[in-house]
Amino acid sequence: MEEMEIDIPAQHQDGQPGLESEMTPQPIYIRDNYRGAGKLAGKKALITGGDSGIGRAVAIHFAREGADVAIFYHPREEEDAQKTKELIEAEGQQALLFPGNLRDTDYIKSAVDQVAAEFGAINVLVNNAANHVPQEDFTDITDEQLIDTFEINIIGIFRVTKAALPHMKAGDNIINTTSVTSYRGSETLVDYSSTKGAVTAFTRSLSQNLVEKGIRVNGVAPGPIYTPLIASSLTPEKVAKFGHDTPMERPGQPAELAPAYVLLASDSGSYITGQVIHVNGGSVVNS
Repeated sequence: MEEMEIDIPAQHQDGQPGLESEMTPQPIYIRDNYRGAGKLAGKKALITGGDSGIGRAVAIHFAREGADVAIFYHPREEEDAQKTKELIEAEGQQALLFPGNLRDTDYIKSAVDQVAAEFGAINVLVNNAANHVPQEDFTDITDEQLIDTFEINIIGIFRVTKAALPHMKAGDNIINTTSVTSYRGSETLVDYSSTKGAVTAFTRSLSQNLVEKGIRVNGVAPGPIYTPLIASSLTPEKVAKFGHDTPMERPGQPAELAPAYVLLASDSGSYITGQVIHVNGGSVVNS
C-alpha cells in the first residue's frame, strides 16, 4: 500500500481559500496504484470547490473512472484550477472551469446551465465547497462571519442543488461533503460545525424527497484531511500537529477520501441513499 503518512512542517497562508500550489509538502490527490475500472464511464460530474484539496482528488478519481468533470471555484484559485484541469485531461476526460462566487445566485444559475448545455447532462453533483474561520472565543464570531459561513457552506448547497436538479434524472446522484464536526462538534469551529450539521440533515432530508425520482443523495464526512483550507485557517503550530489527535495519529490525504465519492457516485452504490460515509482516521462517531 502506498505510504500516506506525512510530516507537515509549520506553515500558514494568508487569505482564504488557500492554494494547494503553495503547500509544503503537496497533498496526495490520487495514489499511483489507483486503477480506474470505468465505474463512471460516460458520466458528467459537477464539483464545487473542485480546484484543490478534496475537490481536486474527487475530480481526478472521477476522471480516471471515465467521467467528464466541471468544477466551480473561487477566482483566487485559478492556478490550482488550471492544474486540476490538466490532471483531468491527462486522464483523457473533458474538464470545464467556472470561476465565481457561491454567494452570487446569478453566477450559480448561469454556470450550472452552462455545464448542462456543454455536457448535455449533470449525472453527479458533488457539493464540496466550504469555508471555516476558527475562533477560540465564541463571542468573537461576528455576524459577518456567521452569515458568510452559512451562505457558503449550506445556503450555497441549496442554491447549487436547486439549479442542478432540472438537469438530473433517475439514476443520477448528489454527494454532499459534511464533516466529522457535524457529529462530535468543535470548540473552535462552532459556526462551521453548525453548517456541517445542517449539511448532514440536508442530505438525509433531500434523499427522502428525491427517492421516488430515482436520484440518490448521500454524504461523506471527512476527518482531518490535509488541504489548503487547513494551511490558510490554522496557525503554523496547529498545522504541524494537525490530525495527530486521531486514533491513526496523522491527517488523511485527499487520495484516501476520494474513493468514497466514487463508490457513492457509481452503480456500486445503487442501494445507498440518505447515508454518510465516515473517513476520519478511526474516530468513532454516532451516525
